[in-house]
Amino acid sequence: MTDFQIEVDARNLSCPVPVKKTKQALTAMAAGEVLHVITTDAASVEDINILLKSMEDEMIEKTECDGEYHFYIKKA
Repeated sequence: MTDFQIEVDARNLSCPVPVKKTKQALTAMAAGEVLHVITTDAASVEDINILLKSMEDEMIEKTECDGEYHFYIKKA
């Protein structure tokens, strides 16, 4: 498991809520901090990737286990 400073629990929330919560958290973070996002919406996988391309932040780890998607994102 990757160390992180902030966590967004977006389980059981549908698109676009997980992406909006991810963007809000990243906007408030300092450069170099790591965000852990948990979702259950399969669409969030692609949506979060698209968000990161527009924000230039870095996906450092992405996993799926038992229907939960875990993203570790480093703030640029």
